[in-house]
Amino acid sequence: MNPHQPHVDYGLSSFDVRHSLSVNATYDLPFKDTRHRFVNRVISQWQASAIATVQSGLPFSPQLGFNPSNDGDSRNPVRPSWNPAFTGKVILGSPSGYYNPQAFAVPLNGTYGNVGRDVLQGPRLGDLDFSLVKRIPIAERLNLQFRSEFFNILNRTNFNAPNPIVFTSATNGPSPTAGIITSTTTTSRQIQFGLKLQW
Repeated sequence: MNPHQPHVDYGLSSFDVRHSLSVNATYDLPFKDTRHRFVNRVISQWQASAIATVQSGLPFSPQLGFNPSNDGDSRNPVRPSWNPAFTGKVILGSPSGYYNPQAFAVPLNGTYGNVGRDVLQGPRLGDLDFSLVKRIPIAERLNLQFRSEFFNILNRTNFNAPNPIVFTSATNGPSPTAGIITSTTTTSRQIQFGLKLQW
């Protein structure tokens, strides 16, 4: 942000996922009916699989939509200053206002803000994918596989990072879109079916 003080940009990497957990499990369902051949063909040879992913959010920097430092740099946005009169929570967590813009202030003309780089953390992610597979033997080396796959089976909304622009000018107050989230990182629940011939 400030070419004369590069140390103020010391902070988290933009790709710093502090906590991440991924679990993959597969289970052969133990259903069998030895008395009825047809029923056994229907209920046996099923396999269930699941992949669960949970991770903390990516860090991001609050920014200004203009350059009060007047240094002519149009590539690196200037960050705001902390509002010394603000009390309360900075992160609110709502998609209509993920952070509180009142926590920040516009730097004085000709100066840089004192908010550090990547000091806020975006929304967390949680996802569960599930599949159910049925193997249907046709011949000794020929099998038909029926697959049903459920992506984001819990239909959890995983939000993207919010709009980081807190102020668009020095005089108009916080931007009405500051902290608003308009997209997601994962899709809604999706279900697909398929057949696979194995030999």
